[in-house]
Amino acid sequence: MKELDLETLVEEIKNGKRLSREDDVEFLKTCDLQELQKAADDIRKYFVGDEVDLCSIIAGKSGNCGENCKFCAQSAHNHTNCDVYGLLDYETIYKEAKGNEKEGVNRFAIVISGHHPSEEDFEKLIEIYKKMNSNLHINLCASLGFLTKEQFEKLYDAGVRNYHNNIETSRGYFSSICTTHSFDDKVANIKRAQAAGLKVCSGGIIGLGETMDDRIDMAFDLFELGISSIPINCLIPIPGTPLENVNRLTKEEIERTVAIFRLINPEADIRMAAGRSLVDENGKVLFEGGASATITGNMLTTTGSTIKSDREMFISMERKVLDINTRE
Repeated sequence: MKELDLETLVEEIKNGKRLSREDDVEFLKTCDLQELQKAADDIRKYFVGDEVDLCSIIAGKSGNCGENCKFCAQSAHNHTNCDVYGLLDYETIYKEAKGNEKEGVNRFAIVISGHHPSEEDFEKLIEIYKKMNSNLHINLCASLGFLTKEQFEKLYDAGVRNYHNNIETSRGYFSSICTTHSFDDKVANIKRAQAAGLKVCSGGIIGLGETMDDRIDMAFDLFELGISSIPINCLIPIPGTPLENVNRLTKEEIERTVAIFRLINPEADIRMAAGRSLVDENGKVLFEGGASATITGNMLTTTGSTIKSDREMFISMERKVLDINTRE
């Protein structure tokens, strides 16, 4: 193993080096946080630039999920009294997407609860996406659970270009948070989506009880899968879930994790998601320390921000929010 230092590492990454599991990255867990964030932001600016991609989601179907993810309000195994309803109609979904588009959001996803949609719901979703693709400029994403390669191909043909499927945590820790599907099931699903031509948005949740080593392992897994958008959620424990009493992350843990993810995945969008409110100024420092994109707006698990406040924050940082007319 080669021991690295931050200054050398930044230059090597700019010149084509990519960190691997063979590198000694132990020092990233203990080095000066401000220096680490400065290095991560240098890498962010070099590879991604000042453009910011805003995305939003709608809970197209909510609750009564048969998976037993310990963090999730929507699992039927947990007792959270979350909203439970079937697939929303086109008009409701279109109205939300159109409103987000008008406010300057770049991409929009329908998210549904459950292992996978029923055949009937899937065909309805395909028609919804086809209509939105014809009537909106916003880029279309989907988060529909586990699909077949043929279903992914149908999504692509309907105008969807990005698919969201979090790996959630490291391979070694995954069985501690979910046993109704496996880490390998997640990986196989991601590869099916990629084979159909879709870009994959995949990340996870920090603060589940995992270690920093687990987070580093997850960052390497995402790099090895070729993920171009990595959402990082910071757990806010939900009453009624098995993790309701877990200790909340410190802002220093969150900041260090984001910076490390950037160094391991220099060309990806590191996308802040739920839990930004755990960091001062709704996570502004995270975007100064490696993050380059965010989920915003009216969501399942809110960031604690609005589209308007996020746009204002990025303008104050002299970042450029991507044009909604930029279709992929």
